[in-house]
Amino acid sequence: MINLLLSRLGASLLVILGVVTLTFLLLHLVPGDPVEMMLGESAQAADREALRGQLGLDRPLHRQYLDFLTGVATLDPGQSIHTRQPIGEMVWSRLPATLELTAAALLIAIAMALPLGVVAAVHRGSLWERLAMGFSLLGISIPNFWMGPLLILLFSLGLGWFPVSGREDWTSLVLPALTLGTALAAILSRMVRSTLLDLLGEGFIRTARAKGLSEYRVIYYHGLRNALLPLITLLGLQLGALLGGAVITETIFSWPGIGLLIIESIQRRDYPVVQVCVILVSCSYVLINLITEMLYAWADPRIRRGGGV
Repeated sequence: MINLLLSRLGASLLVILGVVTLTFLLLHLVPGDPVEMMLGESAQAADREALRGQLGLDRPLHRQYLDFLTGVATLDPGQSIHTRQPIGEMVWSRLPATLELTAAALLIAIAMALPLGVVAAVHRGSLWERLAMGFSLLGISIPNFWMGPLLILLFSLGLGWFPVSGREDWTSLVLPALTLGTALAAILSRMVRSTLLDLLGEGFIRTARAKGLSEYRVIYYHGLRNALLPLITLLGLQLGALLGGAVITETIFSWPGIGLLIIESIQRRDYPVVQVCVILVSCSYVLINLITEMLYAWADPRIRRGGGV
């Protein structure tokens, strides 16, 4: 386990460094000058150069890159070039909203996926299976940037049940969490169905039924528990996708999280803020995958002996 953990940590650090480097280069290749956006097109050339020097944007690109890496390594990413606020404070003030949205979306996805997958597997070939898999197909097919406005039109503007945007109370969380969690629920339900169908034909399931156990205990205590191993892997991979989808969802619902901060910073060409946010999301994605691999190795001794997943 220790050797596996060290090898995965080394690979994770390389991935994060690659993401940081690529993000830094792409941001500086995007058309647009942050100085011009702050001062306006009518500003004098001398004023622009003075502000560019004050912000450190007149230094060579490689120097800016090394300074940024040094700031991240020392946990001092610097200040926003637009608001002059410490980037750390800006990010940490937005992080709870994103974590809240991601956790709610995950709970909704699990609560929807497990019953749908079990029903589809147990009632194979019936109308129940077609309805469950039809929902799954819709959930996968409808993207967040379409699902969000549809939910707003129906439940906010039409029925008036939930607010359109913002983060005021628990009602503000419902529509963004549904938007983000529906696609994950669709993917998980198909995996639950597929895994259960394979397990229901195994000998230990027939033995459990022969002992006179109720169908509920056979399905949930013997079938579903043994189906959790592949679900752990899929759930870990999809958690990273939740963080990526949060950028779109937070923008649609004006949810004040990291995703909305990324979009606002890109529009202002606030390079340091975007880079720190991308690093945070990348580290979260890599950490979730690392934890998933370790859980998988802990659950399956063959992986520990083989040294990899």
